This record gives sequence, structure tokens and C-alpha cells, in this order.
Amino acid sequence: MTEELRRAPLTSKQARDWIRVMLSGAYKEVPDKQGRISVPADLRAYAGLDRELAVIGAGSRAEIWNASAWREYLAVQEEVFSNTAEEIIPGMF
Repeated sequence: MTEELRRAPLTSKQARDWIRVMLSGAYKEVPDKQGRISVPADLRAYAGLDRELAVIGAGSRAEIWNASAWREYLAVQEEVFSNTAEEIIPGMF
């Protein structure tokens, strides 16, 4: 994602504003010896993360969700997907 952002035209105020806001909350984390990373307190608060989490695969990245928020999102999206699957990805379903 940062590579895509680097290609954005810095002559565009809208691009500069978008990059500034998007990257303002970024942290560089180094995994520990067991491959774990910590999520900084302000990001945990922003995402509403508490004790129960859902870690999902999303293409080339992983996402960390509050488990109840993920269940709610998934319930809504399952309905949307069932109504639009053939339209979005023809021939797959």
C-alpha cells in the first residue's frame, strides 16, 4: 500500500491530504521471537479491540477485528453477497 501511496502525485492537494491522514496512524512493528506483534493502545482503541479478536485473511494482508464487530459485519455481508454474487463475480457461483 505504501508503494501505491508513493506513486500518488504530490502536486495534488487531495492526494497529499489523503496520504497524510492514511499514514498518520501507522506504526512499524517488529515481530518477537515467536512471530507476534503488539498493537499500540491508540490503534486498539480506534478499532475497538478488546479481549476477543478475530484475525482474518484478506488477500495479501491480515486484518484484526473486534470479534463481535466482525460477526456483525459478516452477517450483513453474507446477505449482500447472496444478492450480488453473480453480478460481482460472474460464473464463480
